[in-house]
Amino acid sequence: MSDSLVIIPTYNEKENIEKIIRKVFSLPYHFEILIIDDGSPDGTAQIVKGLQVEFPMLHIEERQGKLGLGTAYIHGFKWALERSYEYIFEMDADFSHNPDDLVKLREACVNGADLAIGSRYVKGVNVVNWPMGRVLMSYFASMYVRIITGINIQDATAGFKCYRRKVLETIPMEKIKFVGYAFQIEMKFTAIKYGFNVVEVPIIFTDRTEGTSKMSTRIFREAFLGVIQMKVNSWFRNYNR
Repeated sequence: MSDSLVIIPTYNEKENIEKIIRKVFSLPYHFEILIIDDGSPDGTAQIVKGLQVEFPMLHIEERQGKLGLGTAYIHGFKWALERSYEYIFEMDADFSHNPDDLVKLREACVNGADLAIGSRYVKGVNVVNWPMGRVLMSYFASMYVRIITGINIQDATAGFKCYRRKVLETIPMEKIKFVGYAFQIEMKFTAIKYGFNVVEVPIIFTDRTEGTSKMSTRIFREAFLGVIQMKVNSWFRNYNR
């Protein structure tokens, strides 16, 4: 059994799922993978289950319906904490996150980080194949988060991360409120409020070439308004470990 689990939420990722699984399992370090599939009608889960014969370290949890990114990860975190993983990762299925960078994120945590973030903006703007409008929206969203929350994270909306186990044991998951991209902001903000060492590791983010993006106006609105709500709520919470 590996000490490292990569959690990959999926919804209609049949074009990418086998390739991403094979890539992760080809890495020099042995990672395990947990797929959280939200009832993909395109057969994503069936592809994963077909690969389990070949890859004993591949796991899948199936949920009924599209329940949201945040709840998928929380489901995965709880699954991981019931087992003996020390390093627990978030990663997209669509190759926007380069699986090779899993090794760098793990090394950052081995070397003292409690939460390592694969950051698009810690060294300039490292984004490939995004239209300029989306790059600017993402970049200024992170700036907005820094202004409102006071956290010094250049890529506040990043979804490529490695947690030490103790971070997920400490954060009360029932108090994490957001389900879209605001979930990514809330988890970073909460980890920092609890005093964990959060570091950014530079990566190059490449937009998906296959499948369909899950970004929507509703998700963006949740993040924009949620940051203010999250900051206000923090004034009334105790973050002692």
